[in-house]
Amino acid sequence: MKKVKYRHSAARLLFLSFSFFISFSTLVMAQQDSELAKGEQQGTSERQGDVAGPEEASVEATPEDGDAAAGKALFNSLCAACHKLDGNSIGPPLRGVAERRENDWLHSWISNSAAMIAAGDETAVEIYNEYNQTAMPPFPQLSDEDIDNILAYTSQPKAVPQEQQAGGGEGAAAGGGGGVSTDIILGILAFVLLMLLAILFLVNRTLRRFATASGVQLPEKPKRTPIWKSFVENQFLVLTSAVVLLLVGAYFFYGFVMQVGVDQGYQPIQPIHFSHKIHAGDNQIECKFCHSSARVSKTSGIPSLNVCMNCHKSIGEVADDTATDEYSKEFYDGEIAKLYDAVGWDPASQSYTGETEPVKWVRIHNLPDFAYFNHSQHVEVGGIACQTCHGPVEEMEIMYQNAPLTMGWCVNCHRETNVRTAGNEYYEKVHEELSKKYEVEELTVAQMGGIECMKCHY
Repeated sequence: MKKVKYRHSAARLLFLSFSFFISFSTLVMAQQDSELAKGEQQGTSERQGDVAGPEEASVEATPEDGDAAAGKALFNSLCAACHKLDGNSIGPPLRGVAERRENDWLHSWISNSAAMIAAGDETAVEIYNEYNQTAMPPFPQLSDEDIDNILAYTSQPKAVPQEQQAGGGEGAAAGGGGGVSTDIILGILAFVLLMLLAILFLVNRTLRRFATASGVQLPEKPKRTPIWKSFVENQFLVLTSAVVLLLVGAYFFYGFVMQVGVDQGYQPIQPIHFSHKIHAGDNQIECKFCHSSARVSKTSGIPSLNVCMNCHKSIGEVADDTATDEYSKEFYDGEIAKLYDAVGWDPASQSYTGETEPVKWVRIHNLPDFAYFNHSQHVEVGGIACQTCHGPVEEMEIMYQNAPLTMGWCVNCHRETNVRTAGNEYYEKVHEELSKKYEVEELTVAQMGGIECMKCHY
Protein backbone atom coordinates (compact mmCIF):
# COMPACT_ATOMS: atom_id res chain seq x y z
CA MET A 1 0.00 0.00 0.00
CA LYS A 2 1.22 3.48 -0.88
CA LYS A 3 1.76 5.68 2.16
CA VAL A 4 0.23 9.21 2.07
CA LYS A 5 2.53 11.61 3.90
CA TYR A 6 1.26 14.53 6.00
CA ARG A 7 -2.33 13.99 5.05
CA HIS A 8 -3.57 15.49 8.33
CA SER A 9 -1.30 18.55 8.52
CA ALA A 10 -3.45 20.99 6.51
CA ALA A 11 -6.71 20.06 8.23
CA ARG A 12 -5.03 20.24 11.63
CA LEU A 13 -3.66 23.72 10.97
CA LEU A 14 -7.05 24.94 9.75
CA PHE A 15 -8.81 23.53 12.82
CA LEU A 16 -6.32 25.13 15.22
CA SER A 17 -6.56 28.47 13.41
CA PHE A 18 -10.33 28.39 13.52
CA SER A 19 -10.38 27.55 17.25
CA PHE A 20 -7.96 30.36 18.06
CA PHE A 21 -9.99 32.87 16.01
CA ILE A 22 -13.26 31.93 17.72
CA SER A 23 -11.72 32.21 21.19
CA PHE A 24 -10.11 35.57 20.48
CA SER A 25 -13.30 37.02 18.95
CA THR A 26 -15.38 35.86 21.93
CA LEU A 27 -13.02 37.56 24.39
CA VAL A 28 -13.01 40.81 22.37
CA MET A 29 -16.80 40.90 22.05
CA ALA A 30 -17.29 40.18 25.76
CA GLN A 31 -14.95 43.04 26.68
CA GLN A 32 -16.72 45.42 24.27
CA ASP A 33 -20.15 44.47 25.63
CA SER A 34 -19.06 45.12 29.21
CA GLU A 35 -17.60 48.51 28.26
CA LEU A 36 -20.74 49.37 26.32
CA ALA A 37 -22.97 48.48 29.27
CA LYS A 38 -20.89 50.67 31.59
CA GLY A 39 -21.01 53.54 29.10
CA GLU A 40 -24.79 53.28 28.78
CA GLN A 41 -25.24 53.30 32.56
CA GLN A 42 -23.01 56.37 32.91
CA GLY A 43 -24.74 58.12 29.97
CA THR A 44 -28.17 57.40 31.44
CA SER A 45 -27.24 58.81 34.82
CA GLU A 46 -25.65 61.89 33.23
CA ARG A 47 -28.67 62.54 31.01
CA GLN A 48 -31.01 62.19 33.96
CA GLY A 49 -28.99 64.74 35.87
CA ASP A 50 -28.53 67.17 32.96
CA VAL A 51 -31.91 66.99 31.25
CA ALA A 52 -34.33 66.35 34.05
CA GLY A 53 -32.33 68.15 36.70
CA PRO A 54 -33.20 68.20 40.36
CA GLU A 55 -36.78 68.82 41.31
CA GLU A 56 -35.76 71.97 43.13
CA ALA A 57 -34.57 73.54 39.87
CA SER A 58 -38.02 73.35 38.24
CA VAL A 59 -39.60 74.88 41.35
CA GLU A 60 -37.14 77.79 41.39
CA ALA A 61 -37.68 78.46 37.68
CA THR A 62 -41.32 79.49 38.09
CA PRO A 63 -41.70 83.02 39.54
CA GLU A 64 -44.00 83.24 42.51
CA ASP A 65 -45.15 79.64 41.98
CA GLY A 66 -47.26 80.45 38.91
CA ASP A 67 -49.10 77.77 36.95
CA ALA A 68 -46.99 77.14 33.84
CA ALA A 69 -49.70 75.01 32.17
CA ALA A 70 -52.27 77.79 32.48
CA GLY A 71 -49.64 80.28 31.38
CA LYS A 72 -48.96 78.27 28.23
CA ALA A 73 -52.63 78.45 27.21
CA LEU A 74 -52.66 82.22 27.78
CA PHE A 75 -49.37 82.65 25.90
CA ASN A 76 -50.61 80.71 22.85
CA SER A 77 -53.88 82.65 22.69
CA LEU A 78 -52.60 86.17 23.44
CA CYS A 79 -48.83 86.38 22.97
CA ALA A 80 -47.78 83.85 20.30
CA ALA A 81 -48.90 86.07 17.42
CA CYS A 82 -46.14 88.60 18.18
CA HIS A 83 -43.67 86.79 20.44
CA LYS A 84 -41.64 83.60 20.47
CA LEU A 85 -40.04 81.97 23.45
CA ASP A 86 -36.73 81.87 21.56
CA GLY A 87 -35.81 84.23 18.75
CA ASN A 88 -37.06 87.61 17.62
CA SER A 89 -40.45 88.10 16.04
CA ILE A 90 -42.60 91.22 15.95
CA GLY A 91 -41.62 91.53 19.60
CA PRO A 92 -38.62 90.32 21.63
CA PRO A 93 -38.14 86.70 22.79
CA LEU A 94 -39.80 86.02 26.12
CA ARG A 95 -37.97 83.01 27.52
CA GLY A 96 -36.40 84.07 30.81
CA VAL A 97 -37.92 87.56 30.70
CA ALA A 98 -38.76 87.30 34.41
CA GLU A 99 -35.04 87.14 35.14
CA ARG A 100 -34.21 90.15 32.95
CA ARG A 101 -36.95 92.49 34.22
CA GLU A 102 -38.49 93.26 37.57
CA ASN A 103 -41.80 91.61 38.33
CA ASP A 104 -43.68 94.87 39.01
CA TRP A 105 -42.37 96.37 35.77
CA LEU A 106 -43.53 93.34 33.79
CA HIS A 107 -47.01 93.52 35.31
CA SER A 108 -47.31 97.18 34.36
CA TRP A 109 -45.91 96.61 30.86
CA ILE A 110 -48.23 93.71 30.05
CA SER A 111 -51.29 95.50 31.42
CA ASN A 112 -50.71 98.74 29.50
CA SER A 113 -47.42 99.26 27.65
CA ALA A 114 -48.64 102.40 25.88
CA ALA A 115 -49.15 104.19 29.21
CA MET A 116 -45.57 103.38 30.27
CA ILE A 117 -44.22 104.70 26.96
CA ALA A 118 -46.26 107.87 27.29
CA ALA A 119 -45.01 108.30 30.86
CA GLY A 120 -41.43 108.22 29.56
CA ASP A 121 -40.23 104.98 31.15
CA GLU A 122 -36.70 104.57 29.76
CA THR A 123 -36.86 100.80 29.38
CA ALA A 124 -40.30 100.91 27.77
CA VAL A 125 -39.26 103.62 25.31
CA GLU A 126 -36.07 101.72 24.46
CA ILE A 127 -37.98 98.52 23.64
CA TYR A 128 -40.57 100.50 21.69
CA ASN A 129 -37.90 102.10 19.49
CA GLU A 130 -35.88 98.92 19.12
CA TYR A 131 -38.80 97.02 17.60
CA ASN A 132 -39.76 99.59 14.97
CA GLN A 133 -42.14 101.43 17.30
CA THR A 134 -44.67 98.61 17.06
CA ALA A 135 -47.20 99.20 19.83
CA MET A 136 -48.03 96.27 22.06
CA PRO A 137 -51.79 96.02 22.69
CA PRO A 138 -52.89 96.42 26.34
CA PHE A 139 -54.26 93.46 28.26
CA PRO A 140 -56.35 94.92 31.09
CA GLN A 141 -58.36 91.69 31.25
CA LEU A 142 -55.35 89.82 32.66
CA SER A 143 -55.18 89.55 36.41
CA ASP A 144 -51.94 89.47 38.38
CA GLU A 145 -52.35 85.73 38.70
CA ASP A 146 -52.71 85.37 34.91
CA ILE A 147 -49.55 87.40 34.33
CA ASP A 148 -47.66 85.31 36.89
CA ASN A 149 -48.81 82.17 35.07
CA ILE A 150 -47.51 83.54 31.76
CA LEU A 151 -44.18 84.46 33.35
CA ALA A 152 -43.99 81.00 34.90
CA TYR A 153 -44.39 79.47 31.44
CA THR A 154 -41.73 81.75 29.90
CA SER A 155 -39.34 80.91 32.76
CA GLN A 156 -39.27 77.22 31.97
CA PRO A 157 -35.94 76.01 30.56
CA LYS A 158 -35.78 75.13 26.90
CA ALA A 159 -36.67 71.51 26.33
CA VAL A 160 -33.89 69.29 25.05
CA PRO A 161 -35.03 67.39 21.91
CA GLN A 162 -35.38 63.67 22.38
CA GLU A 163 -32.89 63.09 19.60
CA GLN A 164 -30.22 65.01 21.53
CA GLN A 165 -31.13 63.23 24.76
CA ALA A 166 -30.71 59.90 23.05
CA GLY A 167 -27.60 61.15 21.30
CA GLY A 168 -25.38 60.44 24.30
CA GLY A 169 -26.47 56.85 24.49
CA GLU A 170 -26.17 56.37 20.75
CA GLY A 171 -22.77 58.02 20.75
CA ALA A 172 -21.60 55.80 23.57
CA ALA A 173 -22.90 52.79 21.70
CA ALA A 174 -21.09 53.89 18.56
CA GLY A 175 -17.95 54.70 20.50
CA GLY A 176 -18.17 51.41 22.38
CA GLY A 177 -18.21 49.56 19.08
CA GLY A 178 -21.89 48.66 18.62
CA GLY A 179 -21.45 48.69 14.85
CA VAL A 180 -18.05 46.99 15.07
CA SER A 181 -19.56 44.09 17.00
CA THR A 182 -22.03 43.51 14.18
CA ASP A 183 -19.23 43.55 11.64
CA ILE A 184 -17.26 41.07 13.73
CA ILE A 185 -20.24 38.71 13.92
CA LEU A 186 -20.72 38.85 10.15
CA GLY A 187 -17.01 38.33 9.66
CA ILE A 188 -17.04 35.31 11.94
CA LEU A 189 -19.96 33.78 10.05
CA ALA A 190 -18.23 34.34 6.72
CA PHE A 191 -15.01 32.86 8.11
CA VAL A 192 -16.88 29.81 9.42
CA LEU A 193 -18.45 29.20 6.01
CA LEU A 194 -15.07 29.45 4.32
CA MET A 195 -13.57 27.05 6.86
CA LEU A 196 -16.36 24.54 6.27
CA LEU A 197 -15.84 24.70 2.51
CA ALA A 198 -12.09 24.29 2.96
CA ILE A 199 -12.54 21.35 5.35
CA LEU A 200 -15.00 19.63 2.98
CA PHE A 201 -12.56 20.09 0.11
CA LEU A 202 -9.66 18.66 2.14
CA VAL A 203 -11.73 15.70 3.38
CA ASN A 204 -12.83 14.90 -0.18
CA ARG A 205 -9.27 15.10 -1.47
CA THR A 206 -7.95 12.95 1.41
CA LEU A 207 -10.59 10.27 0.85
CA ARG A 208 -9.74 10.17 -2.84
CA ARG A 209 -6.06 9.68 -1.96
CA PHE A 210 -6.96 6.83 0.40
CA ALA A 211 -9.03 5.20 -2.30
CA THR A 212 -6.28 5.57 -4.89
CA ALA A 213 -3.66 4.24 -2.47
CA SER A 214 -5.90 1.28 -1.60
CA GLY A 215 -6.47 0.43 -5.24
CA VAL A 216 -10.17 1.25 -5.17
CA GLN A 217 -11.59 2.13 -8.56
CA LEU A 218 -13.65 5.32 -8.31
CA PRO A 219 -16.78 5.37 -10.49
CA GLU A 220 -16.74 7.87 -13.32
CA LYS A 221 -19.77 10.02 -14.04
CA PRO A 222 -21.37 9.25 -17.40
CA LYS A 223 -21.21 12.11 -19.85
CA ARG A 224 -24.59 13.74 -20.44
CA THR A 225 -25.86 15.52 -23.47
CA PRO A 226 -25.74 19.30 -22.86
CA ILE A 227 -29.13 20.74 -22.05
CA TRP A 228 -28.90 23.32 -24.84
CA LYS A 229 -28.28 20.55 -27.36
CA SER A 230 -31.28 18.57 -26.09
CA PHE A 231 -33.41 21.70 -26.31
CA VAL A 232 -32.36 22.41 -29.91
CA GLU A 233 -33.08 18.85 -30.99
CA ASN A 234 -36.67 19.09 -29.62
CA GLN A 235 -38.57 21.01 -32.31
CA PHE A 236 -41.80 21.25 -30.25
CA LEU A 237 -40.01 23.00 -27.39
CA VAL A 238 -38.28 25.37 -29.80
CA LEU A 239 -41.57 26.35 -31.48
CA THR A 240 -43.43 26.76 -28.16
CA SER A 241 -40.62 28.86 -26.67
CA ALA A 242 -40.52 31.09 -29.73
CA VAL A 243 -44.28 31.74 -29.54
CA VAL A 244 -44.10 32.48 -25.79
CA LEU A 245 -41.16 34.86 -26.24
CA LEU A 246 -42.98 36.71 -29.03
CA LEU A 247 -46.12 37.13 -26.90
CA VAL A 248 -44.20 38.25 -23.83
CA GLY A 249 -42.09 40.63 -25.89
CA ALA A 250 -45.18 42.14 -27.52
CA TYR A 251 -46.85 42.57 -24.10
CA PHE A 252 -43.90 44.41 -22.58
CA PHE A 253 -43.34 46.47 -25.73
CA TYR A 254 -46.97 47.58 -25.72
CA GLY A 255 -46.77 48.45 -22.02
CA PHE A 256 -43.58 50.44 -22.58
CA VAL A 257 -45.04 52.38 -25.51
CA MET A 258 -48.22 53.20 -23.59
CA GLN A 259 -46.17 54.69 -20.74
CA VAL A 260 -44.36 57.20 -22.94
CA GLY A 261 -45.20 60.65 -21.63
CA VAL A 262 -46.98 59.28 -18.53
CA ASP A 263 -45.34 60.57 -15.36
CA GLN A 264 -47.57 59.03 -12.70
CA GLY A 265 -45.68 58.84 -9.43
CA TYR A 266 -43.23 61.58 -10.45
CA GLN A 267 -41.85 63.04 -7.20
CA PRO A 268 -39.06 65.57 -7.72
CA ILE A 269 -37.07 67.15 -4.92
CA GLN A 270 -37.88 70.85 -4.65
CA PRO A 271 -35.29 73.55 -3.82
CA ILE A 272 -37.28 74.32 -0.64
CA HIS A 273 -38.96 71.41 1.11
CA PHE A 274 -42.68 72.20 1.30
CA SER A 275 -44.77 69.74 3.31
CA HIS A 276 -48.37 69.60 2.08
CA LYS A 277 -49.02 67.27 5.02
CA ILE A 278 -48.18 70.01 7.53
CA HIS A 279 -49.91 72.86 5.69
CA ALA A 280 -52.98 71.23 4.11
CA GLY A 281 -53.24 68.32 6.56
CA ASP A 282 -52.21 69.31 10.08
CA ASN A 283 -53.05 73.03 9.75
CA GLN A 284 -55.99 72.46 7.36
CA ILE A 285 -55.08 75.32 5.03
CA GLU A 286 -57.38 75.26 2.02
CA CYS A 287 -55.68 74.52 -1.30
CA LYS A 288 -57.12 77.63 -2.96
CA PHE A 289 -55.68 79.88 -0.23
CA CYS A 290 -52.26 79.43 -1.86
CA HIS A 291 -53.37 78.38 -5.37
CA SER A 292 -55.93 81.18 -5.62
CA SER A 293 -55.82 81.42 -9.42
CA ALA A 294 -57.40 77.94 -9.71
CA ARG A 295 -60.79 79.62 -9.19
CA VAL A 296 -60.55 82.04 -12.11
CA SER A 297 -57.75 80.87 -14.39
CA LYS A 298 -56.76 78.05 -16.68
CA THR A 299 -53.82 77.19 -14.42
CA SER A 300 -53.63 76.92 -10.66
CA GLY A 301 -50.43 78.95 -10.58
CA ILE A 302 -47.36 78.81 -8.36
CA PRO A 303 -47.94 80.79 -5.15
CA SER A 304 -45.76 83.84 -4.68
CA LEU A 305 -43.32 83.73 -1.79
CA ASN A 306 -45.19 86.72 -0.38
CA VAL A 307 -48.05 84.30 0.30
CA CYS A 308 -45.67 82.17 2.34
CA MET A 309 -44.44 85.20 4.26
CA ASN A 310 -47.99 86.08 5.31
CA CYS A 311 -47.56 83.34 7.92
CA HIS A 312 -43.83 82.71 8.12
CA LYS A 313 -43.05 86.32 8.91
CA SER A 314 -44.00 85.34 12.44
CA ILE A 315 -43.30 81.59 12.21
CA GLY A 316 -39.55 81.16 12.10
CA GLU A 317 -39.48 77.62 13.44
CA VAL A 318 -41.83 74.67 13.71
CA ALA A 319 -43.22 73.17 16.89
CA ASP A 320 -41.30 70.35 18.55
CA ASP A 321 -44.07 67.83 17.90
CA THR A 322 -43.90 68.54 14.15
CA ALA A 323 -40.68 66.55 13.82
CA THR A 324 -40.85 62.97 12.58
CA ASP A 325 -38.42 60.08 12.43
CA GLU A 326 -37.52 61.07 8.87
CA TYR A 327 -37.53 64.86 9.20
CA SER A 328 -36.24 66.55 12.34
CA LYS A 329 -37.19 69.95 13.72
CA GLU A 330 -33.79 71.28 12.68
CA PHE A 331 -34.50 70.19 9.10
CA TYR A 332 -37.83 72.06 8.94
CA ASP A 333 -36.30 75.16 10.56
CA GLY A 334 -33.53 75.06 7.97
CA GLU A 335 -36.09 75.03 5.14
CA ILE A 336 -37.80 78.10 6.63
CA ALA A 337 -34.36 79.75 6.70
CA LYS A 338 -34.08 79.04 2.94
CA LEU A 339 -37.40 80.87 2.46
CA TYR A 340 -36.03 83.85 4.39
CA ASP A 341 -32.90 83.89 2.20
CA ALA A 342 -35.03 83.80 -0.95
CA VAL A 343 -37.22 86.76 0.01
CA GLY A 344 -34.45 88.67 1.78
CA TRP A 345 -35.98 88.60 5.25
CA ASP A 346 -33.82 89.22 8.30
CA PRO A 347 -35.51 87.57 11.31
CA ALA A 348 -33.18 89.35 13.74
CA SER A 349 -34.20 92.86 12.68
CA GLN A 350 -37.66 91.79 11.41
CA SER A 351 -37.11 93.67 8.15
CA TYR A 352 -36.42 92.99 4.46
CA THR A 353 -32.86 93.40 3.26
CA GLY A 354 -33.75 93.78 -0.43
CA GLU A 355 -31.40 90.92 -1.40
CA THR A 356 -33.61 88.27 -3.01
CA GLU A 357 -32.92 84.97 -4.75
CA PRO A 358 -35.20 83.18 -7.25
CA VAL A 359 -36.60 79.81 -6.22
CA LYS A 360 -36.45 77.36 -9.12
CA TRP A 361 -39.48 75.17 -8.39
CA VAL A 362 -39.72 71.91 -10.32
CA ARG A 363 -43.03 71.46 -12.14
CA ILE A 364 -44.80 68.18 -11.37
CA HIS A 365 -48.10 68.12 -13.32
CA ASN A 366 -47.58 68.90 -16.98
CA LEU A 367 -50.08 68.35 -19.80
CA PRO A 368 -49.04 68.36 -23.48
CA ASP A 369 -49.57 71.60 -25.39
CA PHE A 370 -52.29 70.11 -27.61
CA ALA A 371 -54.52 69.26 -24.59
CA TYR A 372 -56.69 72.06 -23.19
CA PHE A 373 -57.54 72.00 -19.49
CA ASN A 374 -59.15 74.80 -17.50
CA HIS A 375 -58.90 74.75 -13.71
CA SER A 376 -61.69 77.27 -13.17
CA GLN A 377 -64.13 75.19 -15.26
CA HIS A 378 -63.54 72.16 -13.07
CA VAL A 379 -62.97 73.81 -9.68
CA GLU A 380 -65.52 76.64 -9.74
CA VAL A 381 -68.20 75.46 -12.21
CA GLY A 382 -67.92 71.70 -11.78
CA GLY A 383 -67.17 71.80 -8.05
CA ILE A 384 -64.49 69.13 -8.41
CA ALA A 385 -62.33 68.67 -5.31
CA CYS A 386 -58.60 69.10 -5.75
CA GLN A 387 -58.01 65.57 -4.40
CA THR A 388 -59.97 64.08 -7.32
CA CYS A 389 -57.07 64.74 -9.68
CA HIS A 390 -54.15 65.41 -7.35
CA GLY A 391 -54.79 62.65 -4.82
CA PRO A 392 -54.62 62.91 -1.01
CA VAL A 393 -52.52 66.08 -1.00
CA GLU A 394 -53.12 66.58 2.72
CA GLU A 395 -51.17 63.37 3.40
CA MET A 396 -48.19 64.06 1.11
CA GLU A 397 -44.95 65.08 2.76
CA ILE A 398 -43.41 65.43 -0.70
CA MET A 399 -45.80 66.25 -3.53
CA TYR A 400 -46.06 63.73 -6.38
CA GLN A 401 -48.26 63.13 -9.43
CA ASN A 402 -51.06 60.87 -8.24
CA ALA A 403 -53.08 60.36 -11.46
CA PRO A 404 -51.76 59.27 -14.88
CA LEU A 405 -53.38 62.33 -16.56
CA THR A 406 -53.85 60.33 -19.75
CA MET A 407 -56.63 60.85 -22.29
CA GLY A 408 -58.36 57.63 -21.26
CA TRP A 409 -58.30 58.67 -17.61
CA CYS A 410 -59.94 62.02 -18.42
CA VAL A 411 -62.56 60.44 -20.73
CA ASN A 412 -63.55 57.89 -18.08
CA CYS A 413 -64.01 60.71 -15.57
CA HIS A 414 -66.27 62.59 -18.02
CA ARG A 415 -68.33 59.45 -18.51
CA GLU A 416 -68.80 58.87 -14.79
CA THR A 417 -69.17 62.41 -13.41
CA ASN A 418 -72.58 64.08 -13.32
CA VAL A 419 -72.91 67.74 -14.28
CA ARG A 420 -73.74 69.99 -11.35
CA THR A 421 -76.82 71.79 -12.68
CA ALA A 422 -78.43 72.90 -9.41
CA GLY A 423 -78.45 76.67 -9.13
CA ASN A 424 -76.88 77.16 -12.58
CA GLU A 425 -79.34 78.87 -14.93
CA TYR A 426 -77.13 78.19 -17.96
CA TYR A 427 -77.81 74.46 -17.75
CA GLU A 428 -81.53 74.55 -16.98
CA LYS A 429 -82.85 74.51 -20.56
CA VAL A 430 -80.04 72.27 -21.84
CA HIS A 431 -80.58 69.86 -18.96
CA GLU A 432 -84.31 69.69 -19.66
CA GLU A 433 -83.84 68.86 -23.34
CA LEU A 434 -81.01 66.37 -22.86
CA SER A 435 -82.82 64.65 -20.00
CA LYS A 436 -85.69 63.89 -22.37
CA LYS A 437 -83.28 62.70 -25.04
CA TYR A 438 -81.35 60.32 -22.78
CA GLU A 439 -84.30 59.60 -20.44
CA VAL A 440 -82.23 60.29 -17.34
CA GLU A 441 -82.47 62.64 -14.38
CA GLU A 442 -78.74 63.29 -14.05
CA LEU A 443 -76.52 64.13 -17.01
CA THR A 444 -72.89 63.13 -17.21
CA VAL A 445 -70.23 65.33 -18.73
CA ALA A 446 -70.02 62.94 -21.68
CA GLN A 447 -73.75 63.37 -22.40
CA MET A 448 -73.20 67.13 -22.41
CA GLY A 449 -70.52 66.72 -25.10
CA GLY A 450 -67.56 66.32 -22.78
CA ILE A 451 -65.89 63.61 -24.88
CA GLU A 452 -66.00 65.43 -28.20
CA CYS A 453 -62.54 65.88 -29.67
CA MET A 454 -62.71 69.67 -29.95
CA LYS A 455 -63.53 70.04 -26.27
CA CYS A 456 -59.95 69.32 -25.33
CA HIS A 457 -58.01 69.52 -28.62
CA TYR A 458 -57.90 72.66 -30.72
